[in-house]
Amino acid sequence: MKTVVYNISNLPNTLKRTPGTALHRQLYIVLRDQIMRGTLLPGAAIPTESELEKMFGVSRITVRRAVADLETHGFVRKVPSKGTFVLPREGDVRQEATLSLIEALTRQAEETTVQVLSIESTMAPGAIALSLELGADARAHHVLRLRSAGATPLMLTEAWVQMSLAPFLTKESLLDEALFKIVLRNGVKFGKVVQEISAILADPQQASLLETNVGGPLIRVTRLFYAQDGHPVYHLQSVAVPERTRFLMEIPADAINTLSAGSYQHSVDR
Repeated sequence: MKTVVYNISNLPNTLKRTPGTALHRQLYIVLRDQIMRGTLLPGAAIPTESELEKMFGVSRITVRRAVADLETHGFVRKVPSKGTFVLPREGDVRQEATLSLIEALTRQAEETTVQVLSIESTMAPGAIALSLELGADARAHHVLRLRSAGATPLMLTEAWVQMSLAPFLTKESLLDEALFKIVLRNGVKFGKVVQEISAILADPQQASLLETNVGGPLIRVTRLFYAQDGHPVYHLQSVAVPERTRFLMEIPADAINTLSAGSYQHSVDR
């Protein structure tokens, strides 16, 4: 393997010594982010254990646990007597967002395997019922699914859809066809989609299903689909581990001066 010289002085070296995230996890995140940003290039040797100890003021066992996690997640490979080297990452070539939303959903369904974790017809919680404009006693389909690539879990999705739009929804039907396609096949034509992107911390269920740490960061994308008549019909929320997933979108020129380009919404105590 070719050795690439890297200037270790570029690495941030401040770790928090307060209760919270363990030191080895913090060090893992620092090194992982340098790799993902391209600061540490494929083929580069990361700093040695002794260098990392001095840079971050941590113990040898902390360094070894962090590097072991990097190796487990496919970021680096140890070469005996030579060092630890950054591995090329699949999908590192940035793609253009050339697909429409429906095309992107279709490709996602085709390129992943789905596990239907639960399906029920029940009363939607308040915020969901309000979003879907459900009546006081109205029930909706609630579907929880896990999408994976091979043995690697990628995305946990939670969907709510009005029962009249998918009257014969079953686990078998969801294994055969994506939920949005079932909705479309029942006569719905999507008009607009309101989309929100945020970050959350993994709860125990999410962490277990996505094989990540409890309290680890997750990307959350919430979409509310409207029919062409303006009524909301389908609420979809997806969460994914940022180490395995990035969110890509393209804003056309005619949408730059509209809300389609997105905006930050802050919640601040005043």
